[in-house]
Amino acid sequence: MSDLTSKVFEQLDQSHIESIAHQLGIDPAQASNAVQQALPLLMGGLARNASSPQGASALHTALERDHAGVDIGGLLGSVLGGGGSGGGIGDVLGSVLGGGNGGSGMGGAILGHIFGGRREQAAQGLGQTSGLGNQGASQLLAMLAPLVMAALGNMTRKQGLDANGLSGMLGQEHNRLQQGSVGGLLSGVLDADGDGEVSMGEMLQAGAGLLGAFNKR
Repeated sequence: MSDLTSKVFEQLDQSHIESIAHQLGIDPAQASNAVQQALPLLMGGLARNASSPQGASALHTALERDHAGVDIGGLLGSVLGGGGSGGGIGDVLGSVLGGGNGGSGMGGAILGHIFGGRREQAAQGLGQTSGLGNQGASQLLAMLAPLVMAALGNMTRKQGLDANGLSGMLGQEHNRLQQGSVGGLLSGVLDADGDGEVSMGEMLQAGAGLLGAFNKR
């Protein structure tokens, strides 16, 4: 099975990483590390949502309606480059970075659907492991959420997946991530029993191993 998370990460070149670093006020190396932690969180959240038939159907509908067919290059230019194409999705995505607190705009809305009540846990966990703090982590997740949805929507359409196929693809990806160096991070944030406990020890250990897992640049 293809590594979905790595495929999304490969859409980001050095200029995109530098743009993220500039937006967050950090250096590119820290930005790259933070992105490598944020993407598995987003993918894991989507996999969790798609683990039930109802969730898979809702996600498949959203991908087909709003995200499939989006040009990734144009999307990244709109979100990170400050340019935009003068209409359509470029105008919409301008709000992702313009909200200031990472909680408004299209990215924030997507995060609400991905994480639900665990949204604050996701920002807290990523903020701890990456050193971004809650606000910076929330802003980064809001930047990356439209990219993840667009990439997943395009994969779903290209492969002709229905809701069941999408659920299976995400489930396999989630299992791969859980068995790798990001497993503790995902467990700490997604917290299967929903009690709100975030295991910082496991997440910090996982964060330290992520550079090796994604060292393809």
